[in-house]
Amino acid sequence: METSKYIKKKEQAFTSTRNACKQCSPLGSSLAFKGIKNCIPLIHGSQGCSTYIRRYMISHFREPIDIASSNFSENSTVFGGAQNFNISVDNLIKQYNPEVIAISSTCLSETIGEDVKKMISEYKAVNKGKILPELIFASTPSYAGSHVDGYHEAVFETIKSLSENKESNDIINLFPGILSPEDLRLLKEVFLYYNQSYIMFPDYSDTLDNPSWDEYKKISDGGTSVEALKRTGSSKASIEFGYVFNSSAQTSRIKTQVAYQTAAKYLNEKFEIPTYSTGFPIGIKESDAFFNLLNAITGKETPEKYLLERGRLVDSYIDGHKYLSGKKAFVYGDEDLIIGIISFLSEIGIKTVLCATGGESKILQSALENVLGDRFNSEMIIGSGMDFESMGAHMETYQPDIMIGSSKGVYLSKRHDIPLVRVGFPIHDRIGSQRVKHILYEGTQELFDKITNALLEKRQDDSEIGYQYM
Repeated sequence: METSKYIKKKEQAFTSTRNACKQCSPLGSSLAFKGIKNCIPLIHGSQGCSTYIRRYMISHFREPIDIASSNFSENSTVFGGAQNFNISVDNLIKQYNPEVIAISSTCLSETIGEDVKKMISEYKAVNKGKILPELIFASTPSYAGSHVDGYHEAVFETIKSLSENKESNDIINLFPGILSPEDLRLLKEVFLYYNQSYIMFPDYSDTLDNPSWDEYKKISDGGTSVEALKRTGSSKASIEFGYVFNSSAQTSRIKTQVAYQTAAKYLNEKFEIPTYSTGFPIGIKESDAFFNLLNAITGKETPEKYLLERGRLVDSYIDGHKYLSGKKAFVYGDEDLIIGIISFLSEIGIKTVLCATGGESKILQSALENVLGDRFNSEMIIGSGMDFESMGAHMETYQPDIMIGSSKGVYLSKRHDIPLVRVGFPIHDRIGSQRVKHILYEGTQELFDKITNALLEKRQDDSEIGYQYM
């Protein structure tokens, strides 16, 4: 088999990154921390970092989101931010009374060598005897990875900080990766139909998609409780979605304090909890794998509801085959998400010719080959550590019929007159980003319809006659 054309940004003659295919690491950690009940994320760095993160998350989720900052100044940069850290924690306790303060570092605080774990220990010593919130720290400099790496780092550090092993229980831990709040609700519904107890982390299905409030709340309702997080060390199994996880951070810097790549692997090493990994359940193949895994762990059969959804999805594949077969796609975004998307596209006859990610795990191609098997397209351009301008250079050559990814690719879509189906994060130019479904048979059905209708609409718009029937 011919080796795929694997493009790296550093091989291009660029002087700057233009419209990066990723966001910063502390943004990802803040997203994960928003999945903890009664938690306030704190950025240890400059005010601009927290402002950028709030802006990005609010534009996507359309919810009020508070991200605190230790507010580095010139003095903090030179002499250290310990004083700022102490003041910020004091203020958060006073104003929010949180159960958890979750701290993320930034490029600035990491570059000057801030020892945040030492600051936490010293803060606890000074306030000995007081009831303090849980203080969790994730090291997330953006030069050591993307928002995906920051997200997984936060999940790992939370489980490492809080998990305990007191008495065994019949609970399954679920670590779903970066999905939409609606996706998380779909997963919670699955466990309800299986009548199976679970702990899902993070769970921002409510914190980042709340009902309308009569009165403003400083901290949104919802999230995984500290009590539940402590029980993860006593569960009977852990399921994690993904093939890549935070491998980009692992390959971009030496981690002296973190010995495990994922939260589930940590629980396996620390408490001998069995770990089961599968990809994002997008498409029939990967969704089947998830349900088969759940069946094996629980000893139960797939509920009738999901068998019917699967059957309807197969039927829609047949209905739409004549519109989709032979079409070409450009897929971009988070590595584990695009692996699931490309696997799904291969099921419906769409050939992925361009694939781009801001991640730099160095294992994306091998993961795609393993998942796709003989459906892997050896001619596919796979861009690692990419921006959209560098990927745009390949658009004329490969002429995809459709783009699938976040709203950051809208400029390429307009420039080349190619329909864009928005998935993943961020989606800033449409309403309902928090309700986009990606996973399981139901989410796959929604994606299938969007992709098919986008291609049909393009065909109608390009026709001088127009089509009343398609």
